[in-house]
Amino acid sequence: MIPQIPIALSVIFGLITLASLLLFNKAVRNSPLESTRKKAGPILAGSLLWIILQGVLAKNDVFTSSLDSMPPKLFLFGFIPAFSLFIILFATKAGRTFIDSLPLKELVYVNMVRVPVELVLFALYLYHAVPRLMTFEGGNLDILSGLSAPLIVYFAFRKDKMNSKLLLIWNILCLGLLLNIVSRALLSLPVPFQKLAFDQPNIAILIFPFIWLPTFVVMTVLFGHLVSLRKLILKIE
Repeated sequence: MIPQIPIALSVIFGLITLASLLLFNKAVRNSPLESTRKKAGPILAGSLLWIILQGVLAKNDVFTSSLDSMPPKLFLFGFIPAFSLFIILFATKAGRTFIDSLPLKELVYVNMVRVPVELVLFALYLYHAVPRLMTFEGGNLDILSGLSAPLIVYFAFRKDKMNSKLLLIWNILCLGLLLNIVSRALLSLPVPFQKLAFDQPNIAILIFPFIWLPTFVVMTVLFGHLVSLRKLILKIE
């Protein structure tokens, strides 16, 4: 059964998704590499098309139909295309040139959206759309990533000198927090491999507009961590 969620909450989450898009696009626009900056417009347009596509699929109940099918529609139409793009970017010379030119400071700022995301998840829990274990009240501490992002920028980029060790540790810890909530969310989905939250499955992320959480917001944050870890490990500034 699809829960009744206030329109205001849906609008708020739509704005969070937009903020994620704009923050990442700002990172592209602030790249020291001109060829990367020129990609800001096409990336913005492509991202908007992806967001619209996911919204249309969700509005047409694609993700909530045939929940017993394998792989789940979320994986088929959301995760597989996104991870395919990740592989292409990290495996090709042109892709690596692009990701290595993204500024670390701007990628840290992207994580600030994790604060309002966690507040929305708590609200969705109150409306019986996600289980308690997906909230900060239930052991999901991902909100700390967003709260700490401005502090990390302040301490890691002081006096034009980057603290690589601090950034590396922070990215590893925040990636761990992200994987924690992602695993909780996936194992709570009402699909064949569900292992958690049978009393209150994770329904919200399969419906509009919250489908944008797994298919865009999480993917953007995950991509930022992967790019940052590569740059920090290879000492690419």
